Amino acid sequence: MTALEMNGGPVSIDSALVDKLRHSLKNSTVLTPESEGYTEAIRRWSDAMEMKAGAVVYVTSAEDISTTILFCRAHDIEIAVSGGKHSSSGAASTNGGLVIDLAKMRQVTINKEDNTVSVQGGAVWKDVDEAAGEYGLAAVGGTVNHTGVGGLTLGGGYGWLSGQYGLTVDNLLKVVMVLADGSIVKASENENSDLFWAVRGAGQCFGVAVDFTFQAHEQKNSVWAGQMIFPAEETLDAIVNFANHVVEVSQGNSGMMIGLTAPPFLKQPAIITTVFYNGPTKEAEEFFGPLLRLAPIKNTVIERPYCTVNGMMNHAVDYGGRKLSKGACFVTPIKPDFVRSILGELQILHQEIPETKKSILLMEFFRSAKWCDVDKKAMAFANRGEHQNAMIGPFWNDPKHDKSCRLWARLVASKFVTELERVKEERGHPASMEGIGEYGNYDCLSASPHRIFGLNYERLTGIKARYDPENVFHRSYALLPELTHGAV
Repeated sequence: MTALEMNGGPVSIDSALVDKLRHSLKNSTVLTPESEGYTEAIRRWSDAMEMKAGAVVYVTSAEDISTTILFCRAHDIEIAVSGGKHSSSGAASTNGGLVIDLAKMRQVTINKEDNTVSVQGGAVWKDVDEAAGEYGLAAVGGTVNHTGVGGLTLGGGYGWLSGQYGLTVDNLLKVVMVLADGSIVKASENENSDLFWAVRGAGQCFGVAVDFTFQAHEQKNSVWAGQMIFPAEETLDAIVNFANHVVEVSQGNSGMMIGLTAPPFLKQPAIITTVFYNGPTKEAEEFFGPLLRLAPIKNTVIERPYCTVNGMMNHAVDYGGRKLSKGACFVTPIKPDFVRSILGELQILHQEIPETKKSILLMEFFRSAKWCDVDKKAMAFANRGEHQNAMIGPFWNDPKHDKSCRLWARLVASKFVTELERVKEERGHPASMEGIGEYGNYDCLSASPHRIFGLNYERLTGIKARYDPENVFHRSYALLPELTHGAV
């Protein structure tokens, strides 16, 4: 056997094999459990997702990634791929297998001739935002800038600019992948177009993305953005009604999130509104006037460079502690009474497990027209529509609460599904509400791939069978379930 086993589970990879791999790589570093830096190498955004890898390879080139993949296949070693380490599914970790870690591949290159941005697979969105900002450009990225570019892109990608320019995958022009057979290929609309179709939504199931090329957009002006905190009991109805209004009247240059949580400086639950306006402060203050007039107890909204916007929420979702995210969807106008019922579920969690006070329920309110312009069959990502996303995020510390917190997240998600069905019935089953699934990047692999990929699932499995018939990349959604190796 190539993996040494203890108590029924693999804990390390034979040292002779590790030495063989080290000598075959050109300029990459291999760490094992005995190596200095190993503990940091297996650290993840959520402590609940840390696993004892048999080896971690800090790769520096596509060639070394190819060599590592072929090595793992030859010796039957499980592969996990790590970028920003932000996943709460466990897909970027492995017990006893090998992690291909892209953290040393973070270069960002700006091409001013066509306003494109080339980004290596290990970059985080802070790298992209700052590099593009120096040229008066912006790319559609995530709303937390220590999230990895690769994970967010391959799973779809919503952000503050999505109302104007669509999803991150809608702005992806080309990707370089290392596939299960070790080949290094380019994928775009004109080259390996079937692979390009598949990776835009399910890329983590097909290989290692080492380089992305995005269409960027001019962003020379500052934006008006920040957070306002309100006591939930007195303001919930007014804030929810205003958020519904934002979706109705936004021209794409404005957006808002509602976060339900329990900040330590308040004795009652709070609503944290994160707001964004891509335009002059005077216009923004007029647009968000109804919110400002509710007199927030804390207000951090200022005019700021766009390149800093995606750091606004970092403090609330930083590394450390046990946490996960679970996705759900809703349609606007969402009823304040429903939001109040969800807040009630959060309060019950706090009562039953007091250490969960950092947990957050997040609801997004963006203009959807731009991403709805793209057909659901245009790429693997299929969960397009007029609906909005919710993220259910329990935070805790003690592993003994793992199961309870996961079950709580699923319970709250089920309530969103029930509410969707109620609204669908009330509205007479409109076509716009058919096929609403779930946003994969917010899911902790608890939803079925059928729910994530919807009408694109069958085509996706066919492409998977062609490019990865032995299911080498199986840590994410099971597209070849008969060959799944116990994905999380």
